[in-house]
Amino acid sequence: MRTLPHAVIAALALSAFALPAHAAVLPADVTPSQCIAGGGMIIISAVGQGDDGYTKRCEGGIHDGQTVT
Repeated sequence: MRTLPHAVIAALALSAFALPAHAAVLPADVTPSQCIAGGGMIIISAVGQGDDGYTKRCEGGIHDGQTVT
């Protein structure tokens, strides 16, 4: 069985610890400019009728999945 070098294992361990900490500091809502500046794009989805019949979400980047206000 082939083993991974210690440097690769250490990098994987550090990245696993960095992801939960980064996700904890994300804001609940972001502005359109924050979404785009963070590397994401705004996805508008129809969910009904009238003025409140859509949602805007940031997809990708550091604000992935957050509501765009």
